[in-house]
Amino acid sequence: MTTINIHKIVGQIALGDQKAFHDLYLLYKDKVYNTALGYLQNVEDAEEILQDVFLTIYEKAHTFKGDAKVSTWIYRITVNKSLNQIDKRQRRPTANNEVQEYHKINFEHPGILLENQENAKLLFSAIDTLIENQKTAFILSYVEGLPQQEVSDIMETSLKSVESLLQRAKTNLKKKLISYYPEGKV
Repeated sequence: MTTINIHKIVGQIALGDQKAFHDLYLLYKDKVYNTALGYLQNVEDAEEILQDVFLTIYEKAHTFKGDAKVSTWIYRITVNKSLNQIDKRQRRPTANNEVQEYHKINFEHPGILLENQENAKLLFSAIDTLIENQKTAFILSYVEGLPQQEVSDIMETSLKSVESLLQRAKTNLKKKLISYYPEGKV
């Protein structure tokens, strides 16, 4: 589908067109879910974000100006909602009003082949230690496979900044993964 058609679909959604909304959902549901899953490493949370993102799209379609690509707008909503969910998790009080650390128990990304699950667990665990903007650049670039220019647009930063973030993320991941694989066999 062309950019013009996608923009038209968003315009139709703004007018309450249910079919247009369903079409957009079918086009982007897997991308939204996988992006949220890359951040949250929890299937239930990713499903919740998927619903929340599309509810936001439906409610805010009238605010979409068309300055950016629709995919950029959708990814931006997904990233923001995922980061907000992470923040909410980390602030979740327990019965004693202590902040409870949320733990991802043996996260297994459903898109990873069985023989690669153990390596994927370690990689996602390492990705989770990155600072927020490095994590965003890395997930969007290498997990979602987006071009760096689109990552730049989503993050509302320069292409040079994205390149720098990716370089630092790779350096930090290498250090972390070396601790898992001291013999250097990553």
